[in-house]
Amino acid sequence: MRQAQIDRVTAETNISLSLALDGKGESKIDSGCGFLDHMLTLFAKHGNFDLTLCCKGDTNVDDHHTVEDIGICLGQAFATAIGDKRGICRYGSMLLPMDESLILTAVDLSGRCGLYYDAEIPTAKVGTFDTELCEEFWLAFVRNAACTLHIRKIAGTNSHHIIEGIFKSAARSLGTAVSTDPARADSIPSTKGIL
Repeated sequence: MRQAQIDRVTAETNISLSLALDGKGESKIDSGCGFLDHMLTLFAKHGNFDLTLCCKGDTNVDDHHTVEDIGICLGQAFATAIGDKRGICRYGSMLLPMDESLILTAVDLSGRCGLYYDAEIPTAKVGTFDTELCEEFWLAFVRNAACTLHIRKIAGTNSHHIIEGIFKSAARSLGTAVSTDPARADSIPSTKGIL
């Protein structure tokens, strides 16, 4: 089973995260940020990943350090669990409707870090969650997963729906990208022979 355990302790957060790529979509999430718990729970479900996370962060300041550092850890977990990328599909994309919102994501597990984020969120907060942290999460993720990720809002007026659509769509894209291709089980999906 392709899996990873990441532990990260800083002056701002203490995180323990485990990920199994070939899971059942089961999760146990305690980030200290209720909205992020919701997003990561549905991320695991829609990617068919098993994800366990416990974070103790300085949320008395705000949620920034917690959200960014969890993005770091989740990206590191993907990079570790994927390994040398032999036999993976490498690419994945999803056009996902979430009520009035429509979100496109596309991922390339290329080894090159790039977030191309075009998703204006109409409100500054969803509950107590700063909506600008959505982009910060995915930026931390791609830098540590070493992937290219495009996120584009095609439609949407409800901030909760937009962010939820982003997490669900990204999960589906990543689920496809990390899936194995039996026809190429012993092959690195690149003419360079390495990713």
